[in-house]
Amino acid sequence: MLESLQQLWAWMVAYEQAVKDIIRIGTLLLIGIPVCFWVGRIVRRRVTRHFNTQYGLLAGKAVTYLGIILIAFATLQELGFPLTHLTGAAGILGLAIGFASQTSVSNVISGLFLVTEKPFLVGDVISVNGNSGEILSIDTLSVKLRTFDNRMVRIPNETLIKSDVTNITAFPIRRVDLNIGVAYKERLDEVRMILMDVAERNPLVLQEPAPQFMLTGYGSSSVDMMFAVWAVSGDYVKVRNQMRQQIKQAFEEDSIEIPFPHFSICKGAETDPIPVQVVDRPFY
Repeated sequence: MLESLQQLWAWMVAYEQAVKDIIRIGTLLLIGIPVCFWVGRIVRRRVTRHFNTQYGLLAGKAVTYLGIILIAFATLQELGFPLTHLTGAAGILGLAIGFASQTSVSNVISGLFLVTEKPFLVGDVISVNGNSGEILSIDTLSVKLRTFDNRMVRIPNETLIKSDVTNITAFPIRRVDLNIGVAYKERLDEVRMILMDVAERNPLVLQEPAPQFMLTGYGSSSVDMMFAVWAVSGDYVKVRNQMRQQIKQAFEEDSIEIPFPHFSICKGAETDPIPVQVVDRPFY
């Protein structure tokens, strides 16, 4: 009887200790993990305020992950796992993972180069390997883009280091190149005056640098030219669309012909085309 009471008492003590451990571990997880994310957000906002969004994202994630790792070690210690054994096992596991994840290590190193060199920042619009979009984040392994049709593209950091990357919004202004063709009968000085007038009347077109009119060649059915105007980078698409519409309208008002492709057949050294007569004959 006495032995049974002792066993019961020992079971109650062990049960009470287990309940205390569960409460302590649960409290550590339920409070510690949200605190890590909260502190990470504070660090991200303050670093962003003093530096830029890219550094803010990296600092916030570093603080959050470090806090979660510390909480994981504290939880294991509360459960009775010796940290010395865990450290040795983690070293062996880390060595094995290092050999198995050379690509990931390369991406991490490439990410450090991107952060140091700063060829682009979060919020910039870049083009790489046929993908164009706004940078959402620059992470440890990859860069995430949001394309203009609202798709997310993940590009490994190593790919960005090895590829030609075009930062579309690196500078505050951009040049809008408009390729135009007019009929051979039109006077180019008159066409140039009309284009300059259209550019001057558009409030989004910058007058400094001045618009440029360039003759690019003689096509099969048109005189080809390029009219280049400057605009703020954020207004690039709007200016391109507005100028195309306004140029067409101005040409129609001044009877400037925009030709469609056609061919003239001539004989010998004469420049007059061969006359063609349409005969209404029944088809057999």
